[in-house]
Amino acid sequence: MSTLITVSPEVLSRYEPVIGLEVHVQLLTQSKIFCSCSTHFGDPPNQNVCPVCLGLPGALPVLNRDAVTMAMKAALALNCSINSRSRFARKNYFYPDLPKGYQISQYDEPLAEHGCVDIVAEGVWKRVAITRVHLEEDAGKSLHEGFPDSDEKTYIDLNRSGVPLIEIVSEPDLRSPEEAYEYLTRLKTLMLYLEVSDCNMEEGSLRVDANVSVRKKGATGFGTKTEVKNLNSFRYLQKALAYEVGRQIEVLESGGEIQQETRLFDSREQRTFGMRSKEFAHDYRYFPEPDLLPLVITDEWKEEVRQSLPELPVARESRFLRDYDLPAQDAALLAQSRSMADYFEQTVKECREPKLAANWILNDLTYLLQENGKEFLDCPVTPENLAGLIKLLAKGTISGKMAKDVLADMFRTGRTASQIVSEKGLEQITDPEKIAAIAREIIAANAKQTEQYRKGKTATLGWFVGQVMKATRGQANPQLVQEVLKKELS
Repeated sequence: MSTLITVSPEVLSRYEPVIGLEVHVQLLTQSKIFCSCSTHFGDPPNQNVCPVCLGLPGALPVLNRDAVTMAMKAALALNCSINSRSRFARKNYFYPDLPKGYQISQYDEPLAEHGCVDIVAEGVWKRVAITRVHLEEDAGKSLHEGFPDSDEKTYIDLNRSGVPLIEIVSEPDLRSPEEAYEYLTRLKTLMLYLEVSDCNMEEGSLRVDANVSVRKKGATGFGTKTEVKNLNSFRYLQKALAYEVGRQIEVLESGGEIQQETRLFDSREQRTFGMRSKEFAHDYRYFPEPDLLPLVITDEWKEEVRQSLPELPVARESRFLRDYDLPAQDAALLAQSRSMADYFEQTVKECREPKLAANWILNDLTYLLQENGKEFLDCPVTPENLAGLIKLLAKGTISGKMAKDVLADMFRTGRTASQIVSEKGLEQITDPEKIAAIAREIIAANAKQTEQYRKGKTATLGWFVGQVMKATRGQANPQLVQEVLKKELS
Protein backbone atom coordinates (compact mmCIF):
# COMPACT_ATOMS: atom_id res chain seq x y z
CA MET A 1 0.00 0.00 0.00
CA SER A 2 1.35 3.46 -0.88
CA THR A 3 2.49 5.65 1.98
CA LEU A 4 0.19 8.36 0.59
CA ILE A 5 -2.81 6.37 1.84
CA THR A 6 -3.47 6.54 5.58
CA VAL A 7 -6.35 4.06 5.90
CA SER A 8 -5.72 1.74 8.84
CA PRO A 9 -5.67 -2.07 8.44
CA GLU A 10 -8.80 -2.23 10.62
CA VAL A 11 -10.71 0.06 8.23
CA LEU A 12 -9.35 -1.74 5.17
CA SER A 13 -10.62 -5.04 6.53
CA ARG A 14 -14.20 -3.73 6.44
CA TYR A 15 -14.12 -3.25 2.67
CA GLU A 16 -13.83 -5.55 -0.33
CA PRO A 17 -12.16 -4.49 -3.60
CA VAL A 18 -13.96 -5.36 -6.84
CA ILE A 19 -11.62 -5.45 -9.83
CA GLY A 20 -12.08 -6.26 -13.51
CA LEU A 21 -9.31 -6.06 -16.10
CA GLU A 22 -9.39 -5.08 -19.77
CA VAL A 23 -6.25 -6.51 -21.36
CA HIS A 24 -5.16 -5.41 -24.83
CA VAL A 25 -2.91 -7.93 -26.58
CA GLN A 26 -1.11 -7.04 -29.82
CA LEU A 27 -1.30 -9.96 -32.25
CA LEU A 28 1.92 -11.24 -33.79
CA THR A 29 0.89 -10.83 -37.43
CA GLN A 30 3.29 -9.62 -40.11
CA SER A 31 0.83 -7.02 -41.42
CA LYS A 32 -1.87 -4.78 -39.94
CA ILE A 33 -5.46 -5.83 -39.41
CA PHE A 34 -7.02 -3.95 -42.36
CA CYS A 35 -4.07 -3.33 -44.71
CA SER A 36 -0.73 -4.84 -45.77
CA CYS A 37 1.54 -2.39 -43.86
CA SER A 38 4.20 -3.94 -41.64
CA THR A 39 3.66 -4.26 -37.89
CA HIS A 40 7.41 -4.23 -37.14
CA PHE A 41 8.25 -2.32 -33.96
CA GLY A 42 10.97 0.32 -33.88
CA ASP A 43 10.95 1.47 -37.50
CA PRO A 44 11.33 5.23 -38.21
CA PRO A 45 8.13 7.21 -37.48
CA ASN A 46 5.37 7.09 -40.10
CA GLN A 47 7.24 4.62 -42.31
CA ASN A 48 4.71 1.75 -42.11
CA VAL A 49 1.62 3.63 -43.28
CA CYS A 50 -0.73 3.69 -46.27
CA PRO A 51 -4.05 5.37 -47.21
CA VAL A 52 -6.00 2.76 -45.19
CA CYS A 53 -4.24 3.17 -41.83
CA LEU A 54 -3.89 6.92 -42.41
CA GLY A 55 -7.68 7.14 -42.80
CA LEU A 56 -7.56 8.89 -46.18
CA PRO A 57 -10.87 9.37 -48.02
CA GLY A 58 -11.86 6.49 -50.30
CA ALA A 59 -9.51 3.92 -48.67
CA LEU A 60 -11.29 0.69 -47.72
CA PRO A 61 -10.29 -1.86 -45.02
CA VAL A 62 -9.68 -5.54 -45.86
CA LEU A 63 -9.69 -7.95 -42.90
CA ASN A 64 -6.49 -9.90 -42.15
CA ARG A 65 -7.34 -13.63 -41.90
CA ASP A 66 -4.24 -14.38 -39.77
CA ALA A 67 -5.41 -11.87 -37.16
CA VAL A 68 -8.77 -13.63 -36.92
CA THR A 69 -7.10 -17.04 -36.60
CA MET A 70 -4.83 -15.81 -33.78
CA ALA A 71 -7.78 -14.21 -32.01
CA MET A 72 -9.70 -17.50 -32.25
CA LYS A 73 -6.72 -19.39 -30.77
CA ALA A 74 -6.65 -17.03 -27.80
CA ALA A 75 -10.41 -17.24 -27.31
CA LEU A 76 -10.43 -21.06 -27.39
CA ALA A 77 -7.53 -21.23 -24.92
CA LEU A 78 -9.57 -18.95 -22.65
CA ASN A 79 -12.48 -21.42 -22.83
CA CYS A 80 -14.67 -18.97 -24.76
CA SER A 81 -17.46 -19.76 -27.18
CA ILE A 82 -16.64 -18.55 -30.69
CA ASN A 83 -19.61 -16.78 -32.25
CA SER A 84 -20.40 -17.99 -35.75
CA ARG A 85 -21.21 -14.40 -36.69
CA SER A 86 -19.58 -11.26 -35.36
CA ARG A 87 -19.46 -7.72 -36.60
CA PHE A 88 -17.12 -4.74 -36.59
CA ALA A 89 -18.31 -1.33 -35.43
CA ARG A 90 -17.05 2.24 -35.45
CA LYS A 91 -16.11 3.57 -32.02
CA ASN A 92 -16.21 7.34 -32.44
CA TYR A 93 -13.95 9.62 -30.42
CA PHE A 94 -11.39 12.31 -31.16
CA TYR A 95 -7.72 11.88 -30.39
CA PRO A 96 -4.72 13.32 -32.27
CA ASP A 97 -3.28 9.87 -33.10
CA LEU A 98 -6.62 8.47 -34.32
CA PRO A 99 -6.59 9.69 -37.95
CA LYS A 100 -10.09 8.56 -38.96
CA GLY A 101 -11.76 10.05 -35.88
CA TYR A 102 -13.03 6.57 -35.03
CA GLN A 103 -11.57 3.17 -34.18
CA ILE A 104 -12.73 -0.01 -35.88
CA SER A 105 -13.59 -2.38 -33.05
CA GLN A 106 -16.32 -4.85 -32.09
CA TYR A 107 -19.18 -3.89 -29.81
CA ASP A 108 -22.44 -5.81 -29.39
CA GLU A 109 -21.43 -8.72 -31.64
CA PRO A 110 -17.91 -9.76 -30.49
CA LEU A 111 -15.82 -12.63 -31.79
CA ALA A 112 -16.07 -14.71 -28.59
CA GLU A 113 -17.79 -14.70 -25.20
CA HIS A 114 -18.28 -16.52 -21.88
CA GLY A 115 -14.83 -17.89 -21.09
CA CYS A 116 -12.82 -18.36 -17.90
CA VAL A 117 -9.31 -18.57 -16.48
CA ASP A 118 -8.32 -20.50 -13.35
CA ILE A 119 -5.79 -18.84 -11.06
CA VAL A 120 -4.14 -19.72 -7.75
CA ALA A 121 -4.13 -16.86 -5.24
CA GLU A 122 -2.77 -17.37 -1.72
CA GLY A 123 -2.80 -21.13 -2.31
CA VAL A 124 -6.48 -21.27 -3.33
CA TRP A 125 -7.82 -22.03 -6.81
CA LYS A 126 -10.25 -19.47 -8.18
CA ARG A 127 -12.11 -19.18 -11.48
CA VAL A 128 -12.23 -15.76 -13.15
CA ALA A 129 -14.92 -15.33 -15.80
CA ILE A 130 -14.10 -13.82 -19.20
CA THR A 131 -16.89 -11.62 -20.56
CA ARG A 132 -15.65 -11.34 -24.14
CA VAL A 133 -12.71 -11.41 -26.51
CA HIS A 134 -12.99 -9.05 -29.45
CA LEU A 135 -10.84 -7.79 -32.30
CA GLU A 136 -9.93 -4.18 -32.93
CA GLU A 137 -7.31 -1.94 -34.49
CA ASP A 138 -4.74 0.01 -32.47
CA ALA A 139 -4.42 3.79 -32.58
CA GLY A 140 -1.20 5.66 -33.34
CA LYS A 141 1.18 7.07 -30.77
CA SER A 142 1.64 10.61 -29.48
CA LEU A 143 5.21 11.59 -28.60
CA HIS A 144 5.60 14.55 -26.24
CA GLU A 145 8.74 16.66 -25.90
CA GLY A 146 9.50 19.60 -23.66
CA PHE A 147 6.71 18.86 -21.15
CA PRO A 148 5.93 20.70 -18.90
CA ASP A 149 7.83 23.65 -20.36
CA SER A 150 6.11 26.27 -22.49
CA ASP A 151 7.77 25.00 -25.68
CA GLU A 152 6.14 21.58 -25.42
CA LYS A 153 5.75 19.82 -28.78
CA THR A 154 3.71 16.74 -29.67
CA TYR A 155 4.58 14.48 -32.60
CA ILE A 156 2.35 11.82 -34.09
CA ASP A 157 3.72 8.42 -35.16
CA LEU A 158 1.12 6.36 -37.04
CA ASN A 159 3.21 3.21 -37.51
CA ARG A 160 1.08 1.56 -34.80
CA SER A 161 -2.21 2.73 -36.31
CA GLY A 162 -4.09 -0.33 -37.55
CA VAL A 163 -1.96 -2.92 -35.72
CA PRO A 164 -4.29 -5.83 -34.75
CA LEU A 165 -5.33 -6.20 -31.11
CA ILE A 166 -7.56 -8.44 -29.12
CA GLU A 167 -9.22 -7.07 -26.01
CA ILE A 168 -9.82 -9.61 -23.25
CA VAL A 169 -12.46 -8.32 -20.83
CA SER A 170 -12.90 -10.06 -17.49
CA GLU A 171 -15.92 -10.04 -15.20
CA PRO A 172 -15.36 -8.05 -11.96
CA ASP A 173 -14.32 -11.27 -10.19
CA LEU A 174 -10.94 -10.20 -8.80
CA ARG A 175 -10.82 -9.25 -5.12
CA SER A 176 -7.26 -8.08 -4.55
CA PRO A 177 -4.22 -6.66 -6.39
CA GLU A 178 -2.56 -10.05 -5.86
CA GLU A 179 -5.39 -11.85 -7.67
CA ALA A 180 -5.15 -9.33 -10.52
CA TYR A 181 -1.40 -10.01 -10.76
CA GLU A 182 -1.96 -13.80 -10.92
CA TYR A 183 -4.72 -13.42 -13.52
CA LEU A 184 -2.53 -11.25 -15.75
CA THR A 185 0.35 -13.70 -15.35
CA ARG A 186 -1.88 -16.57 -16.51
CA LEU A 187 -3.05 -14.56 -19.53
CA LYS A 188 0.50 -13.68 -20.53
CA THR A 189 1.63 -17.30 -20.19
CA LEU A 190 -1.24 -18.45 -22.40
CA MET A 191 -0.58 -15.85 -25.10
CA LEU A 192 3.12 -16.78 -25.20
CA TYR A 193 2.28 -20.51 -25.37
CA LEU A 194 -0.05 -19.88 -28.31
CA GLU A 195 2.59 -17.67 -30.00
CA VAL A 196 -0.10 -15.12 -30.85
CA SER A 197 1.80 -12.25 -29.16
CA ASP A 198 5.22 -11.48 -27.73
CA CYS A 199 3.49 -9.71 -24.78
CA ASN A 200 6.30 -7.16 -24.55
CA MET A 201 4.92 -4.51 -22.19
CA GLU A 202 7.81 -2.12 -22.88
CA GLU A 203 6.85 -2.08 -26.56
CA GLY A 204 3.12 -1.87 -25.82
CA SER A 205 2.27 -5.42 -26.95
CA LEU A 206 0.44 -6.03 -23.66
CA ARG A 207 -1.50 -3.18 -22.06
CA VAL A 208 -3.87 -3.24 -19.11
CA ASP A 209 -6.72 -1.05 -17.95
CA ALA A 210 -8.31 -1.83 -14.58
CA ASN A 211 -11.86 -1.11 -13.43
CA VAL A 212 -11.79 -0.68 -9.65
CA SER A 213 -14.47 -0.16 -7.01
CA VAL A 214 -14.89 -1.01 -3.32
CA ARG A 215 -17.85 -2.10 -1.24
CA LYS A 216 -18.50 -3.02 2.37
CA LYS A 217 -17.79 -6.66 3.21
CA GLY A 218 -20.96 -8.71 2.71
CA ALA A 219 -22.55 -6.26 0.25
CA THR A 220 -23.76 -7.64 -3.07
CA GLY A 221 -24.11 -4.45 -5.10
CA PHE A 222 -21.20 -2.72 -6.82
CA GLY A 223 -19.75 0.61 -5.86
CA THR A 224 -18.91 3.41 -8.31
CA LYS A 225 -15.91 2.34 -10.36
CA THR A 226 -12.92 4.16 -11.73
CA GLU A 227 -10.82 3.04 -14.68
CA VAL A 228 -7.05 3.10 -14.10
CA LYS A 229 -4.88 3.36 -17.21
CA ASN A 230 -1.13 3.53 -17.93
CA LEU A 231 -0.35 0.20 -16.24
CA ASN A 232 2.73 -0.87 -18.20
CA SER A 233 4.17 -3.47 -15.84
CA PHE A 234 2.90 -6.20 -13.54
CA ARG A 235 4.50 -4.45 -10.55
CA TYR A 236 2.82 -1.14 -11.38
CA LEU A 237 -0.50 -2.94 -11.76
CA GLN A 238 -0.29 -4.14 -8.16
CA LYS A 239 0.86 -0.76 -6.84
CA ALA A 240 -1.82 1.18 -8.75
CA LEU A 241 -4.61 -1.12 -7.59
CA ALA A 242 -3.43 -1.03 -3.98
CA TYR A 243 -3.31 2.77 -4.07
CA GLU A 244 -6.68 3.16 -5.78
CA VAL A 245 -8.44 0.76 -3.38
CA GLY A 246 -7.02 2.67 -0.42
CA ARG A 247 -7.93 6.03 -1.98
CA GLN A 248 -11.54 5.02 -2.56
CA ILE A 249 -11.91 3.71 0.99
CA GLU A 250 -10.43 6.93 2.33
CA VAL A 251 -12.95 9.00 0.31
CA LEU A 252 -15.91 6.91 1.51
CA GLU A 253 -14.77 6.92 5.15
CA SER A 254 -14.56 10.74 5.08
CA GLY A 255 -18.16 10.97 3.83
CA GLY A 256 -17.31 11.69 0.18
CA GLU A 257 -18.50 10.06 -3.05
CA ILE A 258 -16.45 8.23 -5.66
CA GLN A 259 -16.56 9.95 -9.06
CA GLN A 260 -16.78 7.69 -12.10
CA GLU A 261 -13.68 8.74 -13.98
CA THR A 262 -10.58 7.60 -15.84
CA ARG A 263 -7.40 7.86 -13.80
CA LEU A 264 -3.73 7.48 -14.69
CA PHE A 265 -1.05 5.87 -12.56
CA ASP A 266 2.07 7.98 -11.97
CA SER A 267 4.91 5.52 -11.40
CA ARG A 268 7.19 8.23 -9.98
CA GLU A 269 4.74 9.41 -7.33
CA GLN A 270 3.24 5.91 -6.90
CA ARG A 271 -0.33 7.20 -7.07
CA THR A 272 -3.28 7.59 -9.41
CA PHE A 273 -4.70 10.93 -10.49
CA GLY A 274 -7.84 11.96 -12.40
CA MET A 275 -7.57 12.39 -16.17
CA ARG A 276 -11.18 12.78 -17.37
CA SER A 277 -14.72 11.72 -16.53
CA LYS A 278 -15.39 8.11 -17.48
CA GLU A 279 -17.09 7.62 -20.81
CA PHE A 280 -20.18 5.46 -21.25
CA ALA A 281 -20.79 3.27 -24.30
CA HIS A 282 -23.26 5.79 -25.76
CA ASP A 283 -20.55 8.46 -25.68
CA TYR A 284 -18.70 6.56 -28.40
CA ARG A 285 -21.76 6.53 -30.71
CA TYR A 286 -21.11 2.96 -31.86
CA PHE A 287 -22.64 1.92 -35.18
CA PRO A 288 -21.88 -1.01 -37.54
CA GLU A 289 -18.81 -0.53 -39.76
CA PRO A 290 -20.36 -0.10 -43.23
CA ASP A 291 -17.13 -0.97 -45.09
CA LEU A 292 -16.79 -4.49 -43.64
CA LEU A 293 -19.10 -7.47 -44.02
CA PRO A 294 -20.05 -9.46 -40.90
CA LEU A 295 -17.30 -11.92 -39.89
CA VAL A 296 -18.55 -15.49 -40.38
CA ILE A 297 -16.68 -18.32 -38.61
CA THR A 298 -17.51 -21.73 -40.05
CA ASP A 299 -17.44 -24.91 -37.96
CA GLU A 300 -14.64 -26.21 -40.18
CA TRP A 301 -12.46 -23.12 -39.55
CA LYS A 302 -13.15 -23.27 -35.83
CA GLU A 303 -12.18 -26.96 -35.66
CA GLU A 304 -9.05 -26.35 -37.72
CA VAL A 305 -7.95 -23.71 -35.21
CA ARG A 306 -8.84 -25.94 -32.26
CA GLN A 307 -6.70 -28.75 -33.65
CA SER A 308 -3.75 -26.37 -34.02
CA LEU A 309 -3.67 -25.47 -30.31
CA PRO A 310 -0.60 -26.66 -28.42
CA GLU A 311 -0.78 -28.47 -25.08
CA LEU A 312 -1.63 -25.64 -22.68
CA PRO A 313 0.23 -24.84 -19.43
CA VAL A 314 -2.19 -26.40 -16.92
CA ALA A 315 -2.41 -29.65 -18.90
CA ARG A 316 1.35 -29.74 -19.34
CA GLU A 317 1.97 -29.14 -15.65
CA SER A 318 -0.36 -32.05 -14.78
CA ARG A 319 1.45 -34.33 -17.24
CA PHE A 320 4.86 -33.38 -15.81
CA LEU A 321 3.60 -34.38 -12.36
CA ARG A 322 2.14 -37.64 -13.65
CA ASP A 323 4.74 -38.80 -16.19
CA TYR A 324 7.97 -37.49 -14.65
CA ASP A 325 7.09 -37.59 -10.93
CA LEU A 326 8.43 -34.07 -10.46
CA PRO A 327 7.89 -31.95 -7.34
CA ALA A 328 4.81 -29.75 -7.79
CA GLN A 329 6.83 -26.53 -7.73
CA ASP A 330 9.25 -27.77 -10.40
CA ALA A 331 6.40 -28.90 -12.66
CA ALA A 332 4.68 -25.50 -12.30
CA LEU A 333 7.86 -23.52 -13.01
CA LEU A 334 8.78 -25.62 -16.07
CA ALA A 335 5.27 -25.37 -17.55
CA GLN A 336 5.17 -21.56 -17.21
CA SER A 337 7.31 -21.13 -20.33
CA ARG A 338 6.69 -23.08 -23.51
CA SER A 339 10.32 -22.78 -24.61
CA MET A 340 11.58 -23.99 -21.21
CA ALA A 341 9.07 -26.86 -21.14
CA ASP A 342 10.09 -27.92 -24.66
CA TYR A 343 13.77 -27.72 -23.68
CA PHE A 344 13.11 -29.87 -20.60
CA GLU A 345 11.27 -32.57 -22.55
CA GLN A 346 13.97 -32.75 -25.23
CA THR A 347 16.63 -33.09 -22.51
CA VAL A 348 14.72 -35.86 -20.73
CA LYS A 349 14.23 -37.71 -24.01
CA GLU A 350 18.02 -37.93 -24.32
CA CYS A 351 19.06 -38.63 -20.70
CA ARG A 352 16.02 -40.31 -19.05
CA GLU A 353 16.73 -38.36 -15.83
CA PRO A 354 13.73 -36.01 -15.37
CA LYS A 355 14.49 -34.88 -11.82
CA LEU A 356 18.14 -34.14 -12.55
CA ALA A 357 17.15 -32.36 -15.78
CA ALA A 358 14.56 -30.21 -13.97
CA ASN A 359 17.06 -29.29 -11.28
CA TRP A 360 19.81 -28.23 -13.72
CA ILE A 361 17.42 -26.35 -16.00
CA LEU A 362 15.62 -24.44 -13.24
CA ASN A 363 18.79 -23.53 -11.35
CA ASP A 364 22.20 -23.42 -13.04
CA LEU A 365 21.08 -23.07 -16.65
CA THR A 366 18.40 -20.47 -15.88
CA TYR A 367 20.98 -18.47 -13.91
CA LEU A 368 23.41 -18.49 -16.86
CA LEU A 369 20.67 -17.43 -19.28
CA GLN A 370 19.55 -14.54 -17.06
CA GLU A 371 23.14 -13.40 -16.51
CA ASN A 372 23.67 -13.26 -20.27
CA GLY A 373 20.25 -11.87 -21.24
CA LYS A 374 19.27 -14.95 -23.26
CA GLU A 375 16.16 -17.11 -23.58
CA PHE A 376 15.86 -20.88 -23.92
CA LEU A 377 15.18 -20.45 -27.62
CA ASP A 378 18.74 -19.13 -28.16
CA CYS A 379 20.47 -21.10 -25.40
CA PRO A 380 24.05 -22.02 -26.50
CA VAL A 381 23.76 -25.33 -24.60
CA THR A 382 21.49 -27.61 -26.64
CA PRO A 383 19.13 -30.05 -24.86
CA GLU A 384 21.25 -32.91 -26.25
CA ASN A 385 24.42 -31.40 -24.77
CA LEU A 386 22.82 -30.80 -21.38
CA ALA A 387 21.63 -34.41 -21.43
CA GLY A 388 25.24 -35.46 -22.09
CA LEU A 389 26.37 -33.56 -18.98
CA ILE A 390 23.61 -35.13 -16.88
CA LYS A 391 24.62 -38.62 -18.07
CA LEU A 392 28.22 -38.03 -16.94
CA LEU A 393 26.96 -36.80 -13.58
CA ALA A 394 24.53 -39.72 -13.13
CA LYS A 395 27.28 -42.28 -13.93
CA GLY A 396 29.65 -40.63 -11.45
CA THR A 397 32.16 -39.66 -14.14
CA ILE A 398 32.18 -36.12 -12.74
CA SER A 399 31.04 -34.62 -9.45
CA GLY A 400 28.31 -32.03 -8.99
CA LYS A 401 30.88 -29.29 -8.42
CA MET A 402 32.76 -30.28 -11.59
CA ALA A 403 29.47 -30.34 -13.51
CA LYS A 404 28.79 -26.69 -12.61
CA ASP A 405 32.17 -25.65 -14.01
CA VAL A 406 31.70 -27.80 -17.10
CA LEU A 407 28.24 -26.30 -17.74
CA ALA A 408 29.66 -22.77 -17.56
CA ASP A 409 32.32 -23.79 -20.10
CA MET A 410 29.66 -25.38 -22.33
CA PHE A 411 27.58 -22.19 -22.18
CA ARG A 412 30.58 -20.06 -23.11
CA THR A 413 32.00 -22.25 -25.90
CA GLY A 414 29.12 -24.39 -27.18
CA ARG A 415 31.23 -27.54 -26.75
CA THR A 416 29.95 -30.83 -25.34
CA ALA A 417 30.52 -31.99 -21.77
CA SER A 418 32.53 -35.02 -22.96
CA GLN A 419 34.91 -32.81 -24.95
CA ILE A 420 35.55 -30.51 -21.99
CA VAL A 421 35.93 -33.33 -19.44
CA SER A 422 38.32 -35.25 -21.69
CA GLU A 423 40.42 -32.20 -22.62
CA LYS A 424 40.79 -31.04 -19.00
CA GLY A 425 41.14 -34.48 -17.49
CA LEU A 426 38.22 -33.97 -15.14
CA GLU A 427 37.06 -37.58 -14.81
CA GLN A 428 36.11 -38.30 -11.22
CA ILE A 429 38.36 -40.74 -9.33
CA THR A 430 36.15 -43.61 -8.18
CA ASP A 431 38.81 -46.27 -7.60
CA PRO A 432 38.81 -47.02 -3.80
CA GLU A 433 42.41 -48.30 -3.87
CA LYS A 434 43.70 -45.15 -5.55
CA ILE A 435 41.89 -42.94 -3.02
CA ALA A 436 43.07 -45.15 -0.13
CA ALA A 437 46.72 -44.78 -1.20
CA ILE A 438 46.38 -40.98 -1.16
CA ALA A 439 44.54 -41.08 2.17
CA ARG A 440 47.28 -43.21 3.80
CA GLU A 441 49.92 -40.70 2.72
CA ILE A 442 47.98 -37.80 4.24
CA ILE A 443 47.26 -39.71 7.47
CA ALA A 444 50.95 -40.61 7.86
CA ALA A 445 52.01 -37.01 7.32
CA ASN A 446 49.55 -35.59 9.87
CA ALA A 447 49.96 -37.52 13.10
CA LYS A 448 48.45 -34.77 15.28
CA GLN A 449 45.13 -34.65 13.40
CA THR A 450 45.07 -38.45 13.22
CA GLU A 451 45.44 -38.71 16.98
CA GLN A 452 42.70 -36.11 17.53
CA TYR A 453 40.30 -38.10 15.36
CA ARG A 454 41.10 -41.37 17.13
CA LYS A 455 40.49 -39.70 20.50
CA GLY A 456 36.94 -38.82 19.46
CA LYS A 457 37.27 -35.49 17.68
CA THR A 458 35.34 -36.75 14.64
CA ALA A 459 34.98 -33.25 13.18
CA THR A 460 38.61 -33.68 12.07
CA LEU A 461 37.28 -35.97 9.34
CA GLY A 462 36.22 -32.91 7.35
CA TRP A 463 39.79 -31.62 7.40
CA PHE A 464 41.08 -34.94 6.03
CA VAL A 465 38.41 -34.95 3.30
CA GLY A 466 39.56 -31.47 2.27
CA GLN A 467 43.18 -32.63 2.08
CA VAL A 468 42.32 -35.61 -0.12
CA MET A 469 40.16 -33.43 -2.41
CA LYS A 470 43.01 -30.92 -2.65
CA ALA A 471 45.52 -33.67 -3.48
CA THR A 472 43.24 -35.00 -6.24
CA ARG A 473 42.39 -31.51 -7.58
CA GLY A 474 38.75 -32.09 -6.63
CA GLN A 475 38.43 -35.18 -8.80
CA ALA A 476 37.93 -37.76 -6.05
CA ASN A 477 34.37 -38.86 -5.33
CA PRO A 478 33.59 -37.01 -2.03
CA GLN A 479 31.33 -39.75 -0.66
CA LEU A 480 33.89 -42.44 -1.42
CA VAL A 481 36.64 -40.29 0.16
CA GLN A 482 34.68 -40.18 3.42
CA GLU A 483 34.15 -43.94 3.43
CA VAL A 484 37.83 -44.69 2.71
CA LEU A 485 39.07 -42.19 5.35
CA LYS A 486 36.83 -43.62 8.06
CA LYS A 487 38.22 -47.07 7.33
CA GLU A 488 41.87 -45.95 7.21
CA LEU A 489 41.63 -43.74 10.32
CA SER A 490 40.04 -46.47 12.39
